[in-house]
Amino acid sequence: MSDQDLRKQAHDLDVTVWVGKKGLSPVVDELDDQLTNRDLVKVKFHRSAQAGTDVDELATELADRVSADLVETRGHTAVLHR
Repeated sequence: MSDQDLRKQAHDLDVTVWVGKKGLSPVVDELDDQLTNRDLVKVKFHRSAQAGTDVDELATELADRVSADLVETRGHTAVLHR
């Protein structure tokens, strides 16, 4: 499936993982579980999670931690696929 197809599918998805001020570690297991049960997961990064880094960096690191592909980032939201 192409990235364009994945982006179209992700458009109507609700955010199911929120990254807050405690960072990425608390959400890794939850995200991993969700990616096991579905193709795409939308993640929202609260401003408090960013701490001087941008969403692209955080999303890339999170994708690496769960062995997923980063489909896209838009604003404070990222879509991951496995």
